[in-house]
Amino acid sequence: MAHDKRYDILFEPMAIGPVVAKNRFYQVPHCNGGGYRDPSAAAVMRGTKAEGGWGVVFTEQCEMHHSSEITPFIELRLWEDKDIPQLAKMAQKIKEHGALAGIQLAYSGINGPNLYTKEVPLAPTALPIRTFTNDPVQARSMTKKDIKDLRRWFVNALKRSKTAGFDLVCLYGAHGFGVFQHFLSTATNQRSDEYGGSLENRARFVREVVSDAKDAIGDTMGITLRLSLDELVGELGFANSEVRDFIEMHKDLPDLWDLAHGAWEDCSGPSRFKEEAAQHDLVSGIKKLTDKPVVGVGRFTSPDVMIKQINSGTLDFIGCARPSIADPFLPKKIEEGRIEDIRECIGCNICITGDMTMSISRCTQNPTFMEEWRKGWHPERMQEKGSSNNVLIIGAGPTGLEAARALGMRGYKVALAEAGKQLGGRVALERKLPGLSAWGRVADYREYQLSQMANVDIYFDSELTASDILDFGFEHVAIATGSTWCRDGVSRQHVVPMPIDNAMPLYTPDDLMSGNMPNGRVVLFDDDHYYMGGVLAELLQGNGAQVTLITTSAYVSEWTNNTLEQAAIHKRLAEMGVNIVLNRGVAAIAADHVVSNCVYTDSKQDFATDAVVMVASRLPRSAVYSELLLQESKWAENGISSVKIIGDAEAPGPIAWATYAGHRYARELDMPDIGDALAFRREITELQID
Repeated sequence: MAHDKRYDILFEPMAIGPVVAKNRFYQVPHCNGGGYRDPSAAAVMRGTKAEGGWGVVFTEQCEMHHSSEITPFIELRLWEDKDIPQLAKMAQKIKEHGALAGIQLAYSGINGPNLYTKEVPLAPTALPIRTFTNDPVQARSMTKKDIKDLRRWFVNALKRSKTAGFDLVCLYGAHGFGVFQHFLSTATNQRSDEYGGSLENRARFVREVVSDAKDAIGDTMGITLRLSLDELVGELGFANSEVRDFIEMHKDLPDLWDLAHGAWEDCSGPSRFKEEAAQHDLVSGIKKLTDKPVVGVGRFTSPDVMIKQINSGTLDFIGCARPSIADPFLPKKIEEGRIEDIRECIGCNICITGDMTMSISRCTQNPTFMEEWRKGWHPERMQEKGSSNNVLIIGAGPTGLEAARALGMRGYKVALAEAGKQLGGRVALERKLPGLSAWGRVADYREYQLSQMANVDIYFDSELTASDILDFGFEHVAIATGSTWCRDGVSRQHVVPMPIDNAMPLYTPDDLMSGNMPNGRVVLFDDDHYYMGGVLAELLQGNGAQVTLITTSAYVSEWTNNTLEQAAIHKRLAEMGVNIVLNRGVAAIAADHVVSNCVYTDSKQDFATDAVVMVASRLPRSAVYSELLLQESKWAENGISSVKIIGDAEAPGPIAWATYAGHRYARELDMPDIGDALAFRREITELQID
């Protein structure tokens, strides 16, 4: 199928210095939780995007010298020649499919605590290290010799990048993480020599390194410069107005300007707080200041929004990180006229948590992300079905929907039985909460895909018993019945039910999402610590209740520090008037108040309230599975080969865990038993010969 001719402009070749990108789809640098620990997984992941049609594919940030590293976070490293082979593998995988391979060279400076190398950090000005974990380390101010050394280190890294086979290099000066931004910003550059003071002086180091780069590799590799559009730190900072002045003063400095919003949480804000193309105003008009191409980001998922960015003269390239994770084949689907097949990013930022937790990243929409090499999972292809023919899936939440979609692709006859009247399970409810409408794409994408499959049948109003399942005689049964929020307070503070007076009206998230909400004074106890407590506090306060949010953590929605939205959540609730009580639990619930206790001293405090909302743990809906286990002796005579419980019904978790569980079930059905072997490939550190 041919694509809409309006989208032709997205597929025009574009020059970046001495190299040419085949189209305008530009995967900007993004982390993945693998880095130097999982180089093959990262390499094949990048290569899969190139296969999917991206014209430019970059690495994540690559530490270019051992005197600046960000342990415990796991990124790439290019400290010495022995780091070249793993990077060469990545470049080769990207170039196999005709994309330009780019490497982002990072010297973290005031963001590099050097906990692994134990080197003293270097920065334009001596200040405490700025990290997510507030490491008790300070940097010393660079001397002129240090600056000269750093220029040489960049040249060494550039030459190694060329040897590794990269076509593009990105000099990192954005998100507060790169030394170029540290020199440009008056917040981090308070020097009084020729490298400080005026913008011209603060730009000197950038000019010198770009000049060095052009001398070293400029005839063979394109040189890009990544800058923050606005640091958003007040008068002391690199503001949008100065960014524009800098670009106008140095309009031909790099071969491409790569522009991103302030700090990482500003640039990659979740859909709850940032709309598509949220950075448009900050980048608008900058292209007029330079003859070089400009790339910008904004969680672009719609081709219509993309062409508007191009046709309006705002951008030359469509920069994507998260959308390229959710659908590595996004460009090909636009090119082939299959827009309805795009797995649109929902902006949940679960991908970022892989980096923040130093683990392998996940994606809610794309369960194959970072499993392309580890498990051999391709985002667009499934293996053919095995020896059996049919599968019954009970429950049409994110797990059941993904299992049905993937099994349908394999060629099985699938029956999807849903007890309710709509698809989506928890997603169908959560998408109605404040700011979470984009999360509905999890159900929408899968509902459309299933509608195109003649071998998948969906049955509503079908709450099945164990006897029903035995009578149907399907060869395989997957129980994906989800979970419910508990009412007894069992979670992290309480491992057994807490004392609760039945006279107190008590609500769970399930009650609120079904429309049953309290009024008046409401105490919301959040012992879950992800997004649900904060979202429900916003819902209740917006509905006229007077909410007191009590949490045992030092943060509201603590785990959302990993999704870069914790500060935004706290700010919104505080501005709405929610009373936020940190570091306190709920010891007991009385008829007209809750008894709160300090997590450190156990000192008690009463909070009068008209109702309590309990955001604690979730209980798997596993009754039908338990019933089937009791009748296991009847399985074979009824034609059943296997019964498996998956997703939240097995162990509740985030939605990304649910879609992954459904996909894994579909991949592993009818596959050989691997026994005690690992279910994925991994790489181990090479032992050095003494």
